[in-house]
Amino acid sequence: MRQELLQIGLVLFVAALVAMATRRLRMPYTVGLVLAGIGLAFLPVHVDFKLSNQLIYSVFLPPLVFEAALYMRWPEFKRDLPVVAVLASVGLGIAALVTAAGMHFGVGWSWGAAAVFGVLIAATDPVSVIATFKEAGVHGRLRGLVEAESLLNDGTAAVAFTVALRLALGGHGDVLQVAGSLVATIGGGIVCGAVAAFALLLLAGRTHDHLVEITFSTLTAYGSFMLAEHWHFSGVLAALSAGLVTGNFRRSAPQAADRRAAVQAFWEYAGFVINSFVFLLIGSREAQLHFGPLLGAVGAAILFVTLGRALAIYPPCALFARSRLRVERAHQHVLFWGGLRGALALALALELPARFAARDSVITVAFAVVAFSIFVQGLTMTPLLRRLGQLDEAPLAPFDRGA
Repeated sequence: MRQELLQIGLVLFVAALVAMATRRLRMPYTVGLVLAGIGLAFLPVHVDFKLSNQLIYSVFLPPLVFEAALYMRWPEFKRDLPVVAVLASVGLGIAALVTAAGMHFGVGWSWGAAAVFGVLIAATDPVSVIATFKEAGVHGRLRGLVEAESLLNDGTAAVAFTVALRLALGGHGDVLQVAGSLVATIGGGIVCGAVAAFALLLLAGRTHDHLVEITFSTLTAYGSFMLAEHWHFSGVLAALSAGLVTGNFRRSAPQAADRRAAVQAFWEYAGFVINSFVFLLIGSREAQLHFGPLLGAVGAAILFVTLGRALAIYPPCALFARSRLRVERAHQHVLFWGGLRGALALALALELPARFAARDSVITVAFAVVAFSIFVQGLTMTPLLRRLGQLDEAPLAPFDRGA
């Protein structure tokens, strides 16, 4: 127990130092954390927490998705829902298909391994995307589009991964059966999240204690996720819908300003701590992998993933070119290059069972693509935003939500 507490203290200490250093160096906080994780792996004192599927998917992801959705305004989300729904469904399908076909024909992976990799790496992770946009100080419709697309993308990718893995391992099912399963998983997750949020909001409304309200919001984040997963629905979409309901209902409720501020401060700090663990552990794991034997596959994967992301953004956005939902060309460029990969892709890759023949290769290549995403796309994101004129005059501090 003492060792675990020392490890937690080390992570928080390193996270605080990285936050100070990256702010001064004008470097993305997530990049600094991954570099710190890599550096710690070569020092006598290092982080011993094991980066596992259960740690990322069941412990880190529910509060991160909930916290991101908590600040999304329903009117803006509803307005752009047709766009982000197409991007997170049709777009994700295109990206996964392009990547899978490229890895099969270009690298020689089996269709099963290529399809599973294509789906898990097609998701743009809200952990990476939202952290980067917070640091860059991006607001307005662009930030709403990117955050909403990454969150919905997150949920649909997790659902599609389950189907792809089942088929790759020899499962069977006709088109109607698979489609029905997808609809049930998505719809069930959304319903579970909404039900859990409304139930706990009713209880929270009976107290004026901000500590009790914070406790109920934490229970909502994890409870909605666990309820959905128990019934084999999408826990990610449950946490997303729970966050939307909680944030918008709480915003319209006649609450005291100090209670709202207390809840917001708690979730900002929770996001800071969890993101710190996620990216430090990613860096630590990156340092332990050997990419040499798979350099060809890694290069091909980066190429096909980038191409797939481009085809997932520009053609679907063209469908809305003559409507009131038209997406500006500059926004499309940001959606394309801002499609960072991170914790979700790694959680899905680490979920692959030992009997999955290409497990080690898929995990290694997935980590390499995530590293490319964090370092190359992450470091060039702010210059791109500045060049496109999408930066606010005063960027926010790391993980600061702002108004």
